[in-house]
Amino acid sequence: MIKKLFAACAALSLLSGCGAAAPEVSIDYGTSGIYTGDDMDAAITAVKAAFAEFKGCELHAVRYADDSCNSAENLAWMNSLGKHAPYAQCICFRSDFHSPKNASGAWTPDTEYSNWEWWLARTDGGAWEVLTYGY
Repeated sequence: MIKKLFAACAALSLLSGCGAAAPEVSIDYGTSGIYTGDDMDAAITAVKAAFAEFKGCELHAVRYADDSCNSAENLAWMNSLGKHAPYAQCICFRSDFHSPKNASGAWTPDTEYSNWEWWLARTDGGAWEVLTYGY
């Protein structure tokens, strides 16, 4: 009985992709005079959580855009988008990922997407929120 249960669990795991090792994601923090590594790690965690909604896509890399993204113009843009405005800071990352072979809808099947932007903002002392993403 235990062997049958183990075999069934193993088969289900293979079919669902559960138990498979997640691919390693390359992280490039770049150089910032504004944000610490902890600031960026918190933002990257938010990006990864939002990316998890891209069913079947595989994230390869996340890169900090640069400090110029935290401009007054971009902050005003973030404040126009977010429900928790006013935001005190914004940050941008770019990512590379691959769409699933059987993709439909928004994704072209089996395609590498490069420089996909992720725009986040946070209130003074608040957590990063992904406000918009795309090209």
